[in-house]
Amino acid sequence: MESEKHAEAAGCAEAGPVFTLAEVGKRNSSREAWFVIHGRVYDVTRFLEEHPGGEEVLLEQAGRDATESFEDVGHSSDAREMLKQYYIGEIHPHDRKKEGSKNPSVTSSGRSSFWSTWLIPIFGALVLGLMYRYYMLDRRTS
Repeated sequence: MESEKHAEAAGCAEAGPVFTLAEVGKRNSSREAWFVIHGRVYDVTRFLEEHPGGEEVLLEQAGRDATESFEDVGHSSDAREMLKQYYIGEIHPHDRKKEGSKNPSVTSSGRSSFWSTWLIPIFGALVLGLMYRYYMLDRRTS
């Protein structure tokens, strides 16, 4: 099979079939809908009609890397677990994006960091509160 050749060429036949982004890109219709999330390839064709957001949402992302869209929606742990049944292989290493996060508020584990989630907004609110108080005191004295 074509995908087995790709797996052997990549030196990771035990990890499952390996696909290129070009191969995934050909599967972007309601007959065959594949996409990539975190370097893994999923065939969601059977799930199109069941998706709570409608099949259009999935078809928009079909044939490409949907990692950012998948994460932006904030899928539940059940949805992430369900994704496993549609797994068909890995994306070729040459087609993978760099693993480093573009978003500095997200750690390597994919979770938001404590600093960006709590401390920075609290500090910002504190600074704004102090500026407001200073402004109001300054207006009373003049």
